[in-house]
Amino acid sequence: MALSACGDNKSNPLGGGGNCGGDANKVTVGSANFPESETVADVYAEVLRVNGFSVDTKLNIGSREAYVPALKQCAIDVIPDYTGNLLQYLDKSSTAVAANEVNAALVKALGEQLAIGTPAPGEDSDAVVVTKATAEKWNLTSIADLAAHSADVKLAAPAEFSERPEGLPGLKKNYGLDIPAANFVPIADGGGPATVKALTDGQVTAADIFTTSPAIAANNLVVLTDPKHNFLPQNVVPLFNTAKKSDKLVKVLDAASAKLTTPELISLNTAVSGSSKTEPAAAAKQWVAAQGLDKPIA
Repeated sequence: MALSACGDNKSNPLGGGGNCGGDANKVTVGSANFPESETVADVYAEVLRVNGFSVDTKLNIGSREAYVPALKQCAIDVIPDYTGNLLQYLDKSSTAVAANEVNAALVKALGEQLAIGTPAPGEDSDAVVVTKATAEKWNLTSIADLAAHSADVKLAAPAEFSERPEGLPGLKKNYGLDIPAANFVPIADGGGPATVKALTDGQVTAADIFTTSPAIAANNLVVLTDPKHNFLPQNVVPLFNTAKKSDKLVKVLDAASAKLTTPELISLNTAVSGSSKTEPAAAAKQWVAAQGLDKPIA
């Protein structure tokens, strides 16, 4: 999905570029194409409305390769992202590993068109996940243990995982886990139900699933440890178009971010993807009220 830069009139799925100036109180919130991103985007939208912003949403845009260009051209104004993966997208040569290093490197990598708020304490990292039966059969505790079985590993992940630095290239570089191209199974639900079903049904041996997914505990899945930090710290962070960033916008979203701990992310994901199947917007509204964010921030 190729999106043009701000001011270019080429057509795109988001209906062209937005107004990179305009009313600072009119904000378009976007999301990537997986449930947690949509739910956090709905949290952003809800707290912004409470605080007097006029808010539109453009949800399920796609991967970072689609929404970062959309953000730069002001088709959207803000979107939830993840510190480590965003850094690797913007600066493939970065060697930052610790959270503070990642945050500092990310600020430098943003350039003039992008800006971030304060990262939330909550973290949702990619992880290589297997069933308990596979972990016991091959005596697996870390990704390194899986390398000896490379030829037999079928791995499910979003299509872009095959090329991203933290995806198949990183697993091969850091652990020697060399998965044949024919054994990579692209599934475009961001580690969601289709990915989990492929793993639990035995269609694949391992899967890229986010660590805040309620499906891990519900299905007794095993998250393999990542001692070489192939997957960087992934704290949730509001990503802005610099032209639409304002002190008020940052203040409101930082207040929401401060409440987004890892347990709270898991709680939101459980509401949306668990047995209750709450719609993301409804789950976000309930969460905002429960956190006391349903009144204007002083």
